[in-house]
Amino acid sequence: MNIALTDEMKKFITSQSGKGTLYATPSEYVRDLIRHERDRLEAASLRSAIIEGYQDVVHGRTKEFSGDLMADLKEHRKEFEK
Repeated sequence: MNIALTDEMKKFITSQSGKGTLYATPSEYVRDLIRHERDRLEAASLRSAIIEGYQDVVHGRTKEFSGDLMADLKEHRKEFEK
């Protein structure tokens, strides 16, 4: 994959790699940025799911756990399909 960058961006990325930095090459730096962004998006998705679950509790959209997760999921699926 090739990515076009402005001279300013190239200079910045190059300054973040090499001797005296955490990254040996500009590619390592860019890959780390991508990994961090992926992790940030995954964390945002988890936060959203937690908030949705919390809202379900606040609004009484809960069921008591029977001790059998598979049975509870099957029951939920039946109710959802109605």
